[in-house]
Amino acid sequence: MKNTVIRVHDHPAGIAAADWNALLAEQPGATPFMRHEYLLALHESGSANADTGWQPQFLSVHEGDTLVAACPLYIKDHSYGEYVFDWAWADAYRRHGLPYYPKLLDAVPFTPVPGPRLLARDTASRVALLDGMQQLATQAGLSSAHLLFLDEADSTAAREAGWMMRSTVQFHWTNREPAPYADFAGFLAGLQREKRKKIQQERRRVADAGVSFEALRGREIAEADWDFFYRCYTLTYQAHRSTPYLTRDFFQRMAQTMPEHWLLFIARRDGARIAASLIGIDTERGAAFGRYWGATESVSCLHFEACYYQPLAWCIAQGFQRFEGGAQGEHKMARGLLPVQTQSAHWLAHPQFAQAVADFLKREGAGIDQYVDELNDRRPFKAA
Repeated sequence: MKNTVIRVHDHPAGIAAADWNALLAEQPGATPFMRHEYLLALHESGSANADTGWQPQFLSVHEGDTLVAACPLYIKDHSYGEYVFDWAWADAYRRHGLPYYPKLLDAVPFTPVPGPRLLARDTASRVALLDGMQQLATQAGLSSAHLLFLDEADSTAAREAGWMMRSTVQFHWTNREPAPYADFAGFLAGLQREKRKKIQQERRRVADAGVSFEALRGREIAEADWDFFYRCYTLTYQAHRSTPYLTRDFFQRMAQTMPEHWLLFIARRDGARIAASLIGIDTERGAAFGRYWGATESVSCLHFEACYYQPLAWCIAQGFQRFEGGAQGEHKMARGLLPVQTQSAHWLAHPQFAQAVADFLKREGAGIDQYVDELNDRRPFKAA
């Protein structure tokens, strides 16, 4: 690379939105959650900024005046909102009298959706980002650097650069090929009898409780709908004695800057709204992403209907190819979502700890492979 300059930005707006999104559009596995608007909204809404432990240090790589690579980078003093758990590593550092925090993180805050994390036009630009991350971590005296939920190109680059790789498991639904499902009934027909019967029973419980659904897409979602959704979203966190990561202002910004990427299911009973489920959508790539849900009252099996069956029926009707169910959740298999391994990459500055973590990841990786094999032995679909 000639005349290459790497810059660090303490605010997402330090990189022009048009340039960032143009780079993103070049990545085969792009998702809406890496759009500049999404990352900026997280920052400006107070959801992910220095005040909440996400200090932006976005990297950009330039050849002359041309942006050739960039990544969303944060200095973090905790491990919340990441979904790739390194609490044990932090505890090991603490027990040896060493600081694990702050650390450097390339990720989309609170969003465990696999996709590109190193936006780059070519391999050399991608390597420049990795080098820049290590230099930044070293100069700032940080313990480590991490990339979460990578796509194939990023995983390959990180592995070749000597970063340690780690796998976790998610559950995704994919449409049938070469003949996509005609409707939800056709999808059910492909399941084993036991699984099909269970889903039918769960859906019947919701229907018998008098619950119906409406789907609102894009600008059909009015401000009052967003308000109701946010109430449901906060109730979910309250039920788990926790605090929501995302502010109401974040979703207001999503309604203004990225409305086309949102689908909202609202459940009603006796005319009153009782639950909401928010789905991210990428029409261009035929992909949907389960994100958040909540309810104002308890109805048996309502969660499954709102978060799986309604979205899956919608995806089938729209001819979508993929629905990602989010982090963890082995129970999703019984509902037609199959295990998928996701990748993260890690670099630790301390040589002895780096070796210890490498040994741990080798053992953990073998366990993950075995776990996925066991899951695939329990696939819910009829034998071909």
